This record gives sequence, structure tokens and C-alpha cells, in this order.
Amino acid sequence: MDIKAHSQHLTYTDWTVSETHLAPERFNSRETTFTIGNGYLGTRGSFEEGYSRALPATLIHGVYDEVPIVYTELANCPDWLPLVVIVDGDRFRLERGEILSYERQLDVQRGVLSRKVRWRSPSGITIDIVFERFASIADQHVLGLRCQVTPVDSESAVEVQASINGYPENQGFNHWELLDQGKTEHGVWLNLRTRSSRIQLGMATGIKLSGAEASLQVTNPPGYPTLTASFLASSGQTVTVEKLVTVFTSLECENPVEVACEKLAQLPEYSSLLDAHVQAWDEVWQKSDIVIEGDVTAQLAVRYNLFQLLICAPRNNDKVSIPAKTLSGFGYRGHIFWDTEIFILPFFIYTQPELARNMLSYRYYTLPGARRKAVHYGYKGAMYAWESAETGDEVTPRWLPPNDFYGEDIRIWCRDREIHISADVAYATWFYWQATGDDEWMRDCGAEIILDTAIFWSSRVEYNTKYERYEIREVIGADEYHEFVHNNAFTNRMVQWHLEKALYIYDWLGNNFPEKLNELDQKLNLSSGRRSRWNDIIANIWIPYDESTGLIEQFEGFFQLQDINLEEYEPRTKSMQAILGIEEGNKRQVLKQPDVLMLLYLMRQSQEFPYSQKTLEKNWDYYAPRTDISYGSSLGPAIHAILASDLGKTAEAYERFMQAALVDLEDVRGNAADGIHGASAGGVWQAVVLGFGGIQIGNDEPVAHPHLPPGWRRLKFNFLWRGKWHAFDLRPQEDTETKGKEHKAMDMEKIQSPDIRGFIFDLDGVLTDTAEYHYLAWQKLADEEGLLFNREANEGLRGVSRRESLLRIVGDKHYPEEKLQEMMDRKNQYYVDSIQNISPKDLLPGVLTLLDELRQAGIKIALGSASKNARPVVEKLGIANRIDAIADGYSVQRPKPAPDLFLYTANQLGLEPAQCVVVEDAEAGIEAALAAGMWTVGLGPASRVGEAHVILPNLADTDWTKLRAKLNDAAAQQQKAGV
Repeated sequence: MDIKAHSQHLTYTDWTVSETHLAPERFNSRETTFTIGNGYLGTRGSFEEGYSRALPATLIHGVYDEVPIVYTELANCPDWLPLVVIVDGDRFRLERGEILSYERQLDVQRGVLSRKVRWRSPSGITIDIVFERFASIADQHVLGLRCQVTPVDSESAVEVQASINGYPENQGFNHWELLDQGKTEHGVWLNLRTRSSRIQLGMATGIKLSGAEASLQVTNPPGYPTLTASFLASSGQTVTVEKLVTVFTSLECENPVEVACEKLAQLPEYSSLLDAHVQAWDEVWQKSDIVIEGDVTAQLAVRYNLFQLLICAPRNNDKVSIPAKTLSGFGYRGHIFWDTEIFILPFFIYTQPELARNMLSYRYYTLPGARRKAVHYGYKGAMYAWESAETGDEVTPRWLPPNDFYGEDIRIWCRDREIHISADVAYATWFYWQATGDDEWMRDCGAEIILDTAIFWSSRVEYNTKYERYEIREVIGADEYHEFVHNNAFTNRMVQWHLEKALYIYDWLGNNFPEKLNELDQKLNLSSGRRSRWNDIIANIWIPYDESTGLIEQFEGFFQLQDINLEEYEPRTKSMQAILGIEEGNKRQVLKQPDVLMLLYLMRQSQEFPYSQKTLEKNWDYYAPRTDISYGSSLGPAIHAILASDLGKTAEAYERFMQAALVDLEDVRGNAADGIHGASAGGVWQAVVLGFGGIQIGNDEPVAHPHLPPGWRRLKFNFLWRGKWHAFDLRPQEDTETKGKEHKAMDMEKIQSPDIRGFIFDLDGVLTDTAEYHYLAWQKLADEEGLLFNREANEGLRGVSRRESLLRIVGDKHYPEEKLQEMMDRKNQYYVDSIQNISPKDLLPGVLTLLDELRQAGIKIALGSASKNARPVVEKLGIANRIDAIADGYSVQRPKPAPDLFLYTANQLGLEPAQCVVVEDAEAGIEAALAAGMWTVGLGPASRVGEAHVILPNLADTDWTKLRAKLNDAAAQQQKAGV
């Protein structure tokens, strides 16, 4: 299957995303989109030849350095991409000359990024250039790049320069000092060292040319060793340059540059390295792939998100973990958050647990940093940093510069108050153990993590003697819009849960590994008094939950804050905190991300307090409308998708899921340039497998309770539990309880999704707004005839034929038929004269994108308009090539609201009425479509189009996937109602 979908100049197939148009305004976000990597390093999708707006970066796990006084960050490593092509003296750059054709494609199945360009130089020479690159996951220290050059219309003198750029910057700061550089018989090399952390890096590169005789030259400008090949190429002759790169750091070996040079000398051919890389990816996808049939956009988006997780997961290093922005950008400085444990790790736990173990081991090796933080704040045990780097010490900035140049710096309180991360790490540790049965790791690492962080909690809680309860005051919960709260429900319940598991682990060690327990008893002072305090906290910590209503108060006093209606702030393009300001946001019931709902989700998997279906329903109804789901935290949409699906809110579940799945592909939040949203990518896997697939552990075995989104014909994935693979192949209307490959007869209501094969669009008010032209023409006629007419009266003419419109305007006045015909012709001439200047710019927002998406999906498209000028207007709008059939004012006798026009149109398309969707903005049009037995999308206020199956303000913010979900939801409601 290789169906295509299209959005924002991106084309999707099941395995590839392609950019078919160079969009300079999106350049930095697309650098993120086209990131490649191999679990050791990640390289942004910058161009090999360079670009004026580029933010090139190669980030390597664990290579942190300090910007003096300010912060610690992942250091941007030397750029291995530079490959300059010079044609008859003109340097190839996409800002110069003329781009005749362009396509950049990321193949996530093979882990290969390619680009094809036909370029005409300023001197008029036309040349085809094809680039290809990969970061080998078969050998993490090997990178490959290939360039193929083909003159199109004349012989050309070509020069190719392959370099290593030793002057990488982190947005203005260079972390590297040059130690040495040189050449060998196999290429050139560079040796650098970070300024503060003193990590050495060695990089070596060599090139091979085929297809022409070439001279090879080495130049060594400081920090920029370069290999240059020069050759003549005739028209149609393809010359291939292959560049291989090796990279090592002193984190892996004592002399990285020596090892890099030795590695380069031993490498096989480019093609052999690429084959090994592709084979390694095939093995990875056999474990990790998710198959979705019926939705190519979702299919590619899911695989893309998994790819971005897989390329940043440390395969051979258990002292590093995945940063919040993976290894794809400068956002959050490469720091590690709770994102990894709560959002990212489940994917690895249930598909590649050895990688999950590596990342959890990072938390074990950084326990000393967590202990130092606890001491700094006056507590005991281990207090994990909100943001951590190589040592586990706190690296969250205390201050951030203001958005306003003259404003004051902004204090960042997360390092001090957002403490739930210690429980989050314990949560991931516990569920890794439950899923894998890895007793050895739990004994050696996990137990100490859980127990020492439990000690921290026992020193952090406070006892309120007035209410005889334990409290946790002055915190920030998962919802960061409220910076100073007491008794945050999420934090308090996670602490209670954590202490429950700590007691269990203590007893488990005593029963199974008494020597290890004795060791930890002495190391951590796990006295009976300390354990007794844990029990007391578990029994008496306050969880602000009202059993009578089922509502959980997000924190003490939340319900007394000023309420808010987020719809009043629409439309908007920024977060509610940016709109309200930090202080005003603190005063309102507005959430950055689901806090109480996040707690319910975490307790959902094990069905522990306070999770229940009733509690979920009550708290969803309260908190979902108050969550800034569009521009708050990117962590929220995937969780909302899962819970909405649980609640049967199919359209909303799918919309939130796609919001998460496309956050980087389509730069949904406008910040993809900062790097991949790693937590959102992990949430996408959870939304599909644990949400739509409904995986629960029953009788110590995974069981599916699927509720697939409408339109999904199949959902297939693998799930690893206790060392045994379970293959799930789910389809609509199958049993809600499906073990492994078993499929039982379904006992639930069967909901049939509509079989949509055609769209019929009205013209005026839907594709373009010619209503003003019609109004002016009628007004001119009315003025000439002395008839009363105004804009309010014109509103009543929407969707009405020309004759009926005229009869409404003349009212009680009597005119002979000849006069009526003359008046209609006169009005029509006024209208025809006025529309002569209509052009494609007059298409309404969203129209062209939707038409293209429908055609990509194989949907037939028709125009169904009462206008007798529909055909020339379509031609002037430039969309005639997208329309399969046109029905206009000449096609049928009876006008809308009679169904004749739409029935005629369906017949022209060769479709049944029930296979068609009519998009209308007039009451008469909706009535006609319903009478024809068709599905309807009404544009405008409900007072006008309220009978439509789906009501939208316009087509600006919709697409085929959203429309399909809403239509399927409408179908489900009809069937449930017995319509």
C-alpha cells in the first residue's frame, strides 16, 4: 500500500514524507522534520551545500558543556554534512540561480534522507543533483552521504568540496577548541575538545568518486579540513561522490581521533554500509512497527513519530537518556525531563525493553546528583532534578530573559517546586519491572531508585496538626500555569503511590535478595521507624477528592479561582499564559496541560485509586474545557485522545491524536524549529496502542479492548510482555476483548462508517465569496426598478435560484413574464461584468488544500450550484482541473430545496447519494442535500445550516481527516438513535 496524502507542501505515503516545494519561511522547522540519527547522534536536516537561514546541528548523547555562568547544554558537534558543488564556477546554492524542480524525502522505513534538485545556475547551466544521507544504526560511529551530479544540457566543469566544519555553534556560542587536524591516505581528520567539560571528539572523512576521471586535492584551513574533487561531465553523464564519516568521543575511547581514522580506513563500500543500515532498520521495525489501514496520514505520522524516538534512544550507553527535544534541536538545551519516563519509555518498555533499561539506568547513575539536590534544599534521600544533564544535578535555569526587550527577567520556579519528577521516575521503574520481570536490574538499580526517592518524600511532606493529615505545600504540579500551590492532587497521589511501591520493594528484597536489602539498609538507613512513617503518610496524606461528586480538586483552592471560558479567546495563535500573563493565569481555572486527567491516566493502567469510569467522566467534563490543549503543553493532546476515546468521544479523540501526531510534521504549534517534541511522539504510541488498541493487562497477559477511530480498517502492532511477544491485529467490529491473534465474535453494537466517495460543493460562500457581486447586481437592478432591497433581504437569497430571487425581490408587484426574463438577464449581465476579475486569489481559505487532500484520497469532486455562471467562475478560480463534474443552473428544472440538482450531480459522478457529501452555506442547500439522502456539511451559523450533519464556520481550519471523523461521529449518533 502506497497511498498518498498531502499537506503544507508535504506529501505522505505509508513510509515516506516528502517536501515538494522549498518554503524558506519553514526552513528551520523542516530542518527538525528531516532529522536523522542512530541512537548515538542526531543530525538536523540542513542542506549539504549550506543555506543562509540554516541552524545545522549534530548532537551526540552525553556531550554536554557549559556556557559559562549561564547553563549546561548539549554541545553542537562538528558538522559532517558540508559538500559544496561548483558548476562552471557557480556555487550551487538554492538562494542563487533558479530551482526548476525540487523534492526532499525522508524514508523512515530505511532511515534515509534524500533530495533531488534540478537547478539552473546564474550562468544558465542546468544540472541535476541528488543527495542521500544516513546515520548507520548498524554501526553508530559511521555516517554516509552520497551526491550524484548530472549536467542536463551541456558539458560542465564540476568541483565538489567535502569538508568537516569544526566551527559549530549553539545559537552563537562555540563549545569547541581546536586541538589538531590533518590527513591520511584515506582522508582528513579533525580533533576538538569542549571548553569546560574537556570531552575530546575525533572525526574523520574520506570521499570516493565514480563515473568520471577526477583529480583529488586536500586543503586544511584551520578547523575546516576539506577534500576537493574536480572533473568534467558531459550532458547526461552522472558522476557520484560518496562521503563516509566516522566519529568518536572520549566518552567511548581514550584517543577518539586515532580510533576514527582507523575506523575510516577499514570501512567497506558505501553501498555495503547502506545495506547493513537498511537491514538493521528492518529488524527494528519488525518489533516496533504499527500498521494502520484506511488513514495514510495517520499511518505515516505514527511511523514518523516512532522513527524519531528510535533514532534518539541510546543503544549502547546506559549513562545517558533522551532529552525533551531528542537529539534534533537546541530547545531545552538537551536537558532530560519527566517526558522520558512518563511519555517516551512505555514505547520502549513494551517493544524494546533493553533500550528502556538503558534510559532507566541513567537515573540510577545520576542518583548522586539527585542526592546533592536534596541536601541543597535541606531534605533527605534523592530529589531528582527537574532538568538534568550528564551528572543528574539540577540544570534548570533560574531565570529566563523576557520577551519584551525592556521587561524584567522571568523567574523559573520549576527547579524548586516541580518535584513530582521523583515519583515519575519511580513510576517508570515500577512498570518496567512489571513488564519485563527483570529482577536483576530491579535488585541492582531499580530498588535503590525507588527507596531513596521515597526517603526524600518522607522528609518533604508536612504534617498539619489542625487537620491531622500530611500535606505537600508550595509545589508546581503537572499544570505549570499555577506556580505556587498547596496539595496538588497529582503530586500527592503520586507520592502516596510511590511510598506504597517502596514498601512492596522493601519486602520483595527481603524475601528474595536479603543480602542486597542488608546493603541498602546500611547505605540508606531504611530503619523500621522510617518505614513506619511511610505507612503513616500513605494512610493520611490528603488527596483533595470529593467522593460524593467524583470531582478531584486540582489543588487546594483551585475551585475558588476565577473561572474561564476558553472559547471567548478564540481564534488565537498563542498560549493562554502568553495572552493573560503569568500572574493573571495563576488566578484563573486555566490549565497548561491535563493535571487531574493525567493522574487518572497514570492510574488507569493498573485501575488504582482514584481511577474509575465515573470519576473519569466527571473530571473530564470539568477539566477538559479548561485545558489550553491547543497552545499549552504539547504533552496534553495524546493523553486527551486516549481519555476521550475511553469516553466514546470519537471525533475529539481522533482530533487530539492527530494534533499530537502532526505536531512536528506540520509545525502545529509553530515551534518545531526548536526540535522534535519527544514526549508527544511517545504519547502518540500510547494513544494508538493503549488508547485506540485498548491494551490492558488481564490475568498477567495483554488483552485488547479496541475502539478504533472511524475510517481505520485495521490496526496491527506487537506488544512484549514478560519476554513473550503478542501480535495484535485489530479491525472494526471485532471483539472488545482480543488476546494475541485470537478474534472472537463481537457482542457490541456495530457502527457502520459512511462510505464516502464523493464531495459536492456549492459555489457561493463555500469555494469563493461571490455573494457580494450578486448583491451589487441585484441592488443595481432594484434601484433601477424602484424596488425595496437591502443587504438583510439579500441574506434570504442564499442558495435560491435567480428566478425565485427575483420573485422575492418584486414581492407583490406584478410583472409580465417577458419583463421578468429581461430583469433576470439584466441582473445576470451586471453580475457577469463584475466577475471578470475573479482569480485564484478569490478562493476562500482552506479550499485548495481540502480539494487536493480529497483528490489524493481518491474522492471524486463535483460542483453543485444554482448559478448559471458556475463554469466560468470555476475556470477563473483555477480549480477546473480539480473538478470531476459540474451541475449548475442549466442542469435541472427544479431548484433547491428540491433534491434534483444534487441527485443529478451524484449521477454524473457515478455514485449513490449515500456515498456523497454536500458542502453548503445555505438552508435551502442543506434541505436539498438531506432530501437527496446525502451527508451534509454546513458552513455558517447553526441558525442557517443547523440541520446539517456537521457544522463548521468555514473550511479554513479543517481537512479530510477531521471531516471524516466528524461525519463518522454523526453516523454513529444516527445509528445509536435508530435513525
